[in-house]
Amino acid sequence: MSTPDLSQMSMLDLFRFEAESQIAQLNTSLLALEQQPTAAEHLEACMRAGHSLKGAARIVGLETAVKVAHVLEDCFVLAQQGKLQLEKRHIDVLLRGADLLGRIAAPPDGDEAWADQAGSAEVQAFLQALPAVMSGDEVAPWSAPSVAMQAALAAEAATQTPAPVPAAPLQPGLSGAEGTPVQPASQAAAARAVRVSPESLDRLLSLTGESLVESRRLKHFSASMLRMKRVQREAVQALDLLQQKLSGSQLDEFAQTTLAELRTLMQTNQQLLGEQLIAVDAFDRRSVNLSQQLYDEALACRMRPFADGTAGFARMVRDVGHALGKSVRLEISGNATQIDRDILEKLEAPLGHLLRNAVDHGIEDCPTRRAAGKREQGVVRLEARHSAGMLLIEVSDDGAGIDLEALRRTVVARGLANEEIAARLSEAELLDFLLLPSFSLRETVTEISGRGVGLDVVADMLKQVRGTIRITTRAGQGSRFLLQLPLTLSVIRSLLVEIAGEPYAFPLAYVNRTLRLPAETLQTLEGYPHFSHEGRQVGLVSAHQALQRGQWRARDGNVCVVVIGQDEHSYGVAVDAFLGERMLVVQPLDARLGKIPDILAGALMEDGAPLLILDVADLLRTVEKLTASGRLQTVDQDGTDTAAVAVRKKVLVVDDSLTVRELERKLLTNRGYQVTVAVDGMDGWNAVRAEHFDLVITDIDMPRMDGIELVTLIRSAVQLQSLPVMIVSYKDREEDRQRGLAAGADHYFTKSSFHDESLLQAVTDLIGEATT
Repeated sequence: MSTPDLSQMSMLDLFRFEAESQIAQLNTSLLALEQQPTAAEHLEACMRAGHSLKGAARIVGLETAVKVAHVLEDCFVLAQQGKLQLEKRHIDVLLRGADLLGRIAAPPDGDEAWADQAGSAEVQAFLQALPAVMSGDEVAPWSAPSVAMQAALAAEAATQTPAPVPAAPLQPGLSGAEGTPVQPASQAAAARAVRVSPESLDRLLSLTGESLVESRRLKHFSASMLRMKRVQREAVQALDLLQQKLSGSQLDEFAQTTLAELRTLMQTNQQLLGEQLIAVDAFDRRSVNLSQQLYDEALACRMRPFADGTAGFARMVRDVGHALGKSVRLEISGNATQIDRDILEKLEAPLGHLLRNAVDHGIEDCPTRRAAGKREQGVVRLEARHSAGMLLIEVSDDGAGIDLEALRRTVVARGLANEEIAARLSEAELLDFLLLPSFSLRETVTEISGRGVGLDVVADMLKQVRGTIRITTRAGQGSRFLLQLPLTLSVIRSLLVEIAGEPYAFPLAYVNRTLRLPAETLQTLEGYPHFSHEGRQVGLVSAHQALQRGQWRARDGNVCVVVIGQDEHSYGVAVDAFLGERMLVVQPLDARLGKIPDILAGALMEDGAPLLILDVADLLRTVEKLTASGRLQTVDQDGTDTAAVAVRKKVLVVDDSLTVRELERKLLTNRGYQVTVAVDGMDGWNAVRAEHFDLVITDIDMPRMDGIELVTLIRSAVQLQSLPVMIVSYKDREEDRQRGLAAGADHYFTKSSFHDESLLQAVTDLIGEATT
């Protein structure tokens, strides 16, 4: 969407921009004053915001806004003079005044006469309420709805089309208009910003990346000129030798003169070439330096402080808490953490859901907290930080935590698993049910929760940016939601390696270690190569085998290894060589290619040569499948012995639950089938396109791609239409059965025990015995 030209905007539109910024500042400072009523810097910030709003409203002729801002300013003056001690009842009315100014600036339904007509009663009520509360009188309950509360209660609508985080525009002629919503008023005058369309910024970054690549090609010209200078020197030396050889001969005067002139010309040419080489080298250094600075500045334009996306969260948490009869405050840390603009915009709705859930489901009411020996005011914490090349966003609370047994009962009661499966689920797998669509622990619907739109919004956002979430909880102490995301979607710091003669890139954020191991230190355990790393044995897999690119051979008796994964799920990936580290500009692949297994995107090297960036998450799943199927090669293995198992029927098991996946795998393996596992629908879709299978067994609810989508894709692919597909779902829902069979599944199981013969009999009916 294009950005409006501010120079062509009306004064009223410019006032609305300023009001948006100053009201955000009012909200931030008023919430701080609720905790520290006499804090001079926050009183000063409120005073400046109110004064700026009053002056700007007077310029555009909004007399109602002038009156509201004036009474706000009077209140702040008394507080600064020490004549008024701000209390919660004052803050309540002042926050409502900020909301009222927001509605005057941007009236409901665009009604320019709202303040003088439909909203006049609300304006008069506020103009009477604030002086009353300042004088110590009780104020009648406020009849007008709070905009912040409306936003909190209507977050579901916002999550469908989240509004972009506003940037402060250049606003000539309006006092106080230069500040951003998250800056103190004292810093506002120092920061001017101009709105730039995202498309223009993306094109700028792409062009600066190409400029940086092109500038580094000068190195090749410099090297060529250096070789020319060396050849010239050798030619002069050869001419001198010739002249010495002929000096004793009888040469006429013309020949002697010609040789002398030729030698002079070659020396002059060599001198000129040397001077040009110096100039080219100087130009090369300046060009690369300027291109690098230009690229760095363009990249910095994409990065924004975390504070740009958190301006309204503190107010929302406070208002939701008050609506529920709870005392809650939000603590935000890491406001200066730099985040990619695209990621920051995608974070707004998911973080809103997590914060509301923390207040609604996590924080207890005051009597319960007192009984538990806690402070009456609950605390929700929001933190952003960089770690190991990744962005970590943490939302935590000091509430009661998640009742795991109640969650387990809800899973069974909603037909998402039978009791046997639910009892086997680990804590992490159980908590993952919270991310399913329409899942809620609330049995009744309220204005804030239980309406079927919740944490699946978080899961959807993470799926888009290839992030992860980890949920932990401690009874009586609170819960924690840790989101791990890439720092930027545009640039990746990468480790370049060579595989089968071609360059590939590992995103450094996913690389634990790089090792160069002597081949003789590798050990064979259970028939597969391993090596010792940090006191334990780590399995080794060839990148050639995982990517199906040639054969793996040790070079000079050494093996280059990239360690990926975590803890017991760590693996070593053997590559041909390390090529160093690079900052790569991500070039998305053509959407018509679909998801390429183990590949994330493309990029260009410094010389303009293309390379592929590896999808480490996909690569880990590929390694796990190779390990589970017993097909790992050793360093000297040529892969010819794998034909011995080709007569075994191959079954692909697709399920995001480790417990269910392993139950099915062991059951089928014990019967003699060769089993490959996939952790979700996308992983399964990549697998069926990469190798032949006799049967696919899939679950329904999975991240990235569910089972229904997988069956639909298989049936739509000409080469896969005859592939038998069985759905085995422990989530017993009739609508899923109907959708699965309609999509083309050959068999559908629900709530079947994986220990009896029913599943195996169905497999035999579809594809026959395990061997032929």
